[in-house]
Amino acid sequence: MRHTGTVPLQTDRLLLRPFTLDDCQAAFDCWFGDERVMDWMREKPHRDWTVTAELLALWQQQSESNPRFYCWAIQRRGDGALLGCISLAPAEDRDLWEPGFCLGVEYQNRGYAAEALRAVCRHWFCQVEGQLLSACHMEGNAPSARVLEKAGFRHTHNGIQHRFDGTPVNCRFYLLKKENFVL
Repeated sequence: MRHTGTVPLQTDRLLLRPFTLDDCQAAFDCWFGDERVMDWMREKPHRDWTVTAELLALWQQQSESNPRFYCWAIQRRGDGALLGCISLAPAEDRDLWEPGFCLGVEYQNRGYAAEALRAVCRHWFCQVEGQLLSACHMEGNAPSARVLEKAGFRHTHNGIQHRFDGTPVNCRFYLLKKENFVL
């Protein structure tokens, strides 16, 4: 594989770009501080924007120095609104890479997540030359299932994943092979 790190990607409606510290308040307001979003994520909601600032500072540093680090801010091209984030990371207990994504509640159900995920998959398969992606979502998260399926992922099995605090959660697991991804 030819790891590229978090390089900017564009779609018709979106710019996927590395985070900056200028994104702290918007990211906190849009999703990191919102329990409705974070209940479906591996970490707990942030108590205030300073927690978000610490995380974004780490992500910014990683984006600048680590070609195996992939974490994009999802920004709407038309008005510059920060909608959410999407990443690629090594899977918890397997030799696979998996995407993770979230959008603020007001931006959900508009096709943004699927559009961003397809751009990341295209980058992974065409630029990084990866052959396979794995993904999972918590059971009951039907919107994430739809996003994964729109990008071409196929359900393979159910199992356990862990939140960052170690709490186990029931999840549905998916795979997408390069030969099955429609450019």
